[in-house]
Amino acid sequence: MIEIINPAWFSIVVDRGRCSYADVGVPGSAALDQFAYNLLNYLVGNETGAPVFEVMGNEFSISLNSEMTCAITGAQVTAYIDNKPITPWVSFTAHKGSTLQVKEVLEGFRYYVGFSGLMEVDRVIGSYSTNLECRFGGFRGRPLIKGDRIVLKEPKVIGERFVPGEVVPFMEPPHVLRILQGPESHYFTPETIHRLFEKKEHSWHIVSSKSNRTGIRLEGKPLLFKKGMDKSIISEGILPGTIQIPGDGLPILTLNERTIGGYARLGIVAKVDQDRLAHLKPKDKVLFQLIGVDEAERLWQQKVELFYRTLPQ
Repeated sequence: MIEIINPAWFSIVVDRGRCSYADVGVPGSAALDQFAYNLLNYLVGNETGAPVFEVMGNEFSISLNSEMTCAITGAQVTAYIDNKPITPWVSFTAHKGSTLQVKEVLEGFRYYVGFSGLMEVDRVIGSYSTNLECRFGGFRGRPLIKGDRIVLKEPKVIGERFVPGEVVPFMEPPHVLRILQGPESHYFTPETIHRLFEKKEHSWHIVSSKSNRTGIRLEGKPLLFKKGMDKSIISEGILPGTIQIPGDGLPILTLNERTIGGYARLGIVAKVDQDRLAHLKPKDKVLFQLIGVDEAERLWQQKVELFYRTLPQ
């Protein structure tokens, strides 16, 4: 049994998401940082696809009533098990009656907490992830609250596992996001596009506090549409990482809770950098860097190879 003492600012159950249902309007709702999610399941000895907690905020605290292996990945945090410090990205043993507490987030934004064993939560359309808008999946289709109790099936203790320090991603701002050109990039003036990719102060955008798992809104100098150009498109399917530009010219980075959009698509964040979107927090600085398809594929392959080198052979 896992009992929530303090859910911090916001915490939900997630997994790798609902795949292949976007055509009927069902978003993936996956863990925003898939690199951290997948390595978390390795650290606690679970199969790929097991549910974990995705958490934002300080003072997250839970009680555990079985002996088990646990781990925390994602954002760098100060954390304790029974008041003894633990290291993120390294597994540790919890005993019956232990209390796990994440005191403070030091770098990044979202962190992931996992356990050896399978949480008894709702699996809907092939996924344990919480869909907040439709209120299904995860724990009763909603964020966790104080007093929630979740049964953990077959908890166990495995040998210590760790992720090498050089593999743990850097999450501090400023965030440089590599992007691919979008189908409506020609909607904007050449001056606007040139300014967007300059590595100068006026190129930065700032993460707005009006951001959530649906999308990250950016503030800064608006992008200018060409004269006479429509400021919207006929709604089409969109992928996570799509950069949409509404009529006010301020970018929205689409995350994992939308399948369709009607704003001009300036570009899409390269897959290699999409996990970083989980760690963009209000007031962080963001800069875009334009790359080509070949470069995006090369960088993604490097990341995949890094992941598999981390696992035991």
